[in-house]
Amino acid sequence: MLHTHLIPLYQHTFKKLHFLDGLPSLLIRLILAPVMIIAGFNKLALSGDVTHFYQYFLASEDIVAWFGNSDWGLGLPMPSVLAFLAAWTEFLGGIFILLGLFTRLTAIPLMITMLVAATTVHASNGWFAVTPIDASTSPARVLNWLAIPGSEASLVNSNEASERLAKMRELLETHGYTEYLYGKGKPVILNNGIEFSAIYFVMLLSLFFAGGGRYVSLDYWLTRKASNSFIANKDK
Repeated sequence: MLHTHLIPLYQHTFKKLHFLDGLPSLLIRLILAPVMIIAGFNKLALSGDVTHFYQYFLASEDIVAWFGNSDWGLGLPMPSVLAFLAAWTEFLGGIFILLGLFTRLTAIPLMITMLVAATTVHASNGWFAVTPIDASTSPARVLNWLAIPGSEASLVNSNEASERLAKMRELLETHGYTEYLYGKGKPVILNNGIEFSAIYFVMLLSLFFAGGGRYVSLDYWLTRKASNSFIANKDK
């Protein structure tokens, strides 16, 4: 009997909250947009000094060199073209995501950008963006319980990173100005893995399926206006 009473209550409660279903998309957009905008801006020449106006529209020479160099960069073909496309995809895509304009369409090239970044830049470094230095609290411990390949190596790496970080802190405390150096936070070991790229990809995938959000995106209002215009014309 209790079960039969709870189901209508559950349905009624979530029906009342239906008007808030655009909120998750809005929050995802507000997190993603600044990341994409600044990533694209820093790849463009307009973020530095240029001598000709047209250079404002091109990728930075440093980024082009990094895209093309096979020794210390990505070693990609046509680096000028790919750097240009990556920079403007992130910069304009971030602006569209912020506005909730063409959200689903914009998410597609941004997802491709995240996949390329994950596979070409971060994949060789594993999962974590910042190395966990406490194996007992590392998420890899859960994977190790399930005997997932690579999880044991990740836990070993955490222990080794912890030893090195402890040594660094010891040297700083002996010879450095720790009060000043730790003033903005304690040092960590950067792993530069695929973690952030994967998270951003999943967030973009969510926007692809959910859209910019009811009431909180330009997509919603443009679609609503177009729909109302269609209905009005149909009734004539």
